[in-house]
Amino acid sequence: MMRLFWISLFGSLYVISAVAAPFRADSLYSKWIIDSRMGDFRNKTETVSFLTPAASRTAGWDYVPGLVAKAIVKAWEQYSDKPWSEVYFAGIQDYADHVKMHLGESNIDDLNAAKIFFELYRGATAKGQTEKAARYKKDVTYTRDLLKYQHRRIEAPLPGAGGFWHKLQYVNQMWLDGLYMGPALYAEWQGNFGAPGDVESWDDIAKQFDTIFHYTWDPAKKLNYHAWAAEPLNKASSFWADPATGRSMEFWGRGVGWFFAALVDVLEYMPEHHPARPRLMMYTEKVADGLKARRDKKSGCWYQLLQYDNRYTGRPCNIPNYLESSASAMFIYSYLKGMRLGVLKASKYKKMAVNSYLGFIDTFVVEEPSGTIKLIGSCESAGLSGSRKGDADYYLCGSDVAIHNDTEGKVLGPFIMASLEFERLRTGRP
Repeated sequence: MMRLFWISLFGSLYVISAVAAPFRADSLYSKWIIDSRMGDFRNKTETVSFLTPAASRTAGWDYVPGLVAKAIVKAWEQYSDKPWSEVYFAGIQDYADHVKMHLGESNIDDLNAAKIFFELYRGATAKGQTEKAARYKKDVTYTRDLLKYQHRRIEAPLPGAGGFWHKLQYVNQMWLDGLYMGPALYAEWQGNFGAPGDVESWDDIAKQFDTIFHYTWDPAKKLNYHAWAAEPLNKASSFWADPATGRSMEFWGRGVGWFFAALVDVLEYMPEHHPARPRLMMYTEKVADGLKARRDKKSGCWYQLLQYDNRYTGRPCNIPNYLESSASAMFIYSYLKGMRLGVLKASKYKKMAVNSYLGFIDTFVVEEPSGTIKLIGSCESAGLSGSRKGDADYYLCGSDVAIHNDTEGKVLGPFIMASLEFERLRTGRP
């Protein structure tokens, strides 16, 4: 079942083992996983699809299909010179053109799917689809404006004034997840359509990262807590928030993954001269350094709960802490992209990131009899509320927390993006 072989990569030799789908140096994993799962992936327990030659569109407006759609349209853009990539553009354009945007009041998750409009705008412009290009720009501008001007924020005199609420019902709360959903879109809009001298908007974006890092970073453990409440004693937060610090109890892998990815995505667009850029680069380095120390040396991947290994077992379900695929993919993506952007030092992280990508394939990529591949080992869902305490046992045994072994979208999107970055590193493709 296990197969060992050697490959030469970047001038060094690595030994790799794999279950069912050994790493193939001549394969594009971004293409293989999209071709396998574009028409068949999960949004929690629901099977959804984008338009392909073999599947109709069933995906609705939601941050999970949006995450996958963003990754697929990024793959189209990276390989737009390849005829096979046109299926990717057509499928995501069909999604954008037929699925109604659903943006709830001050729900930061709802914004994420609008990130697809940047690549679609460029693609439609290049294809001479001027009306569609104008609509994509209008839709993403509306989404950005909704966040900037109408989204609920923490108000003075509370700490963190100006920070975006995670959701309307999560009063005065900021979660690591939200930085990827909202401020990262805000930054991508500024980088694509914003006025060069719009310092105020970049200040606003930086404020979100300054706030969440200040209140969630643990300097001793070198990890970020999942969430923070500016008003920990209110009924929306008191069940899970520390009454003194407002922090949640644990360091959840995917939560940190959202944050790490948000940092590198924002730094891709933040102007070199903006005074906040060195701070965001410092946050990125601290997160990268802390995660490097928590990496499982054997697999190269990371655990569901970052401060423990598999010796911690959840009560009462008796499920041990496990290597988790969505967080691992997000971390690999962030390391590889951070190095490409010059935000992280290749001398410190390149060998580790490459081995983690190969280890991810060995641990989480399964080849099916049909020749397609699927992804296993992802946490289906997790959150904090009046019934979700956010202690270690919750992240392993909670009623809404399950291990998903059939390509859930929250691992599919990041694995596509990690693969695209790996392929750029390996081939030098721009």
